[in-house]
This record gives sequence, structure tokens and C-alpha cells, in this order.
Amino acid sequence: MINKLLYYIGKITLDLISGLGKFTLFQLEVIKLMFKPPFRIKELFNQLTFMGYGSLGVIFLTSFFTGLVEAVQLYNGFHKFGVEDFMGYTIFISIVKELGPVFASLMVISRGISAYAAELGSMRVTEQIDALEVMAVNSKHYLVIPRILATIISLPLLILFFDAVANIGAYLISVYSLDVNGYAYLENLRQLAEFRDINEGIIKGIVFGYIISAIGTYIGYYTRGGAKGVGQSTTKAVVFASISVFIADYVLSAFFLVF
Repeated sequence: MINKLLYYIGKITLDLISGLGKFTLFQLEVIKLMFKPPFRIKELFNQLTFMGYGSLGVIFLTSFFTGLVEAVQLYNGFHKFGVEDFMGYTIFISIVKELGPVFASLMVISRGISAYAAELGSMRVTEQIDALEVMAVNSKHYLVIPRILATIISLPLLILFFDAVANIGAYLISVYSLDVNGYAYLENLRQLAEFRDINEGIIKGIVFGYIISAIGTYIGYYTRGGAKGVGQSTTKAVVFASISVFIADYVLSAFFLVF
């Protein structure tokens, strides 16, 4: 029993190390290709349209209701101490630093990164990627680079959109439904909020964008096992990318706290 347990622990550990090594080598190759021509501008804009513009709807709904819920929940606590006027800054800081980057990333993962993994996985199992290589087209340069760059560019912009909509929603329900003083709400926000707070969210968006797109494209690119393998790759991409966002969020938050 103990021998089997040790065997499985060792196997999982070795598989994890091997997987991280392959992923690292893949990313090193991809990073080099980012700066080499030909630059797939048309494909990049196609992916920007899909990842950026195509995600506006789900980001709008998620952000608006996040702002509403945040305002309602904070009001319950702030009202007990008679400090409802400070809700604006608290909502602002929690959204731009944490909720905006994390929730926007999760929505992009569920809509965009899953699609990347499924699309590349389907191309792999139907040998379309192999066909590109036969035609002397670097498949990583043609398929992976535009998707990673599009996510890195789109996600910070989507986070800013999330922040704006969520704060507007929080303000509207606070002032017109919860009877919070609108002038005091905005004045405290103006005095306490700093541009650096927004910068942290943008930096997180850039880092999250690279991480989730790198994971999604890597898993999709190396899909095996036909239609079943495509489904498994899509699930893995969503799970691993989501977990990575939370880990990276903690690391970056701790870094910003120190520096």
C-alpha cells in the first residue's frame, strides 16, 4: 500500500516537473518568435476583434452586477457605523485592484481561452497544424503569437471597461436606491483615489493576459486523442488558467504591497 502511494506521488511529481519544463521551453520559443517577421497583423486584428470586442457584452453584464452587489453588501456594514459616505472609495479600490482584474480575466478565460484551446486542439487532431508545417509555415508564429498578443492587449482594456461600468453601477444604486449622499460619495472618492491604484489593475491585466493565453494555446497546440482529447484540453485550459490567475493575483498583490 505504501509502495503504491509513493509510486503515485513520485509519478505525479515527475509528470508535473516534465510538464512545466515543456511549457517553459514552448514559451521561450514563442517569446523569440514575437520579435521575428513576418508579423501577422491581419490575424492579430482578427483575434483582437474576437477577444476584445467580442468579450464586451459578458464583461458589461458581469461588471455592472458586480458593482450593484458590492454596493448593497458594503452598505449593510457601513450603515451600522454611519460612514456610508466612504463607500465610494472602498468600492473603487476593491474593484480596480482586485475584482476588476480577476473577474475580467475569468470571463475572458471562460469565453476566449476555452475557444483558443478548442480551436487549436481541433486543428491539431485534424492535422491542420501538421499541414501548415508541411507548407513551411511556422505554426506557432501563425497560430499562437497573434492569440497571445491579442489577449495581452485586450485584457487590460477590458479591465478598464469593467472598472468603469462596475463603479458607475455601484454609484447609481448607492445614490438612487440606498439614499447615500452622492456629493460626499464622489468627493471622498476624488480625495482618496490615486491613479496608481488603476495602474496596478492594468499591470495585472497584462500579466494575466500573457499567462492565460500562454496556457490556453499551449494546451490546445499539444492536444491528443481526437474529439475526446479536444474536450479534455478545453477543460484543462480553463481550470489551469483560472488557478494561475488566483496565484498570480496573490503574488502581484504582495509585490505591490511591498513596493
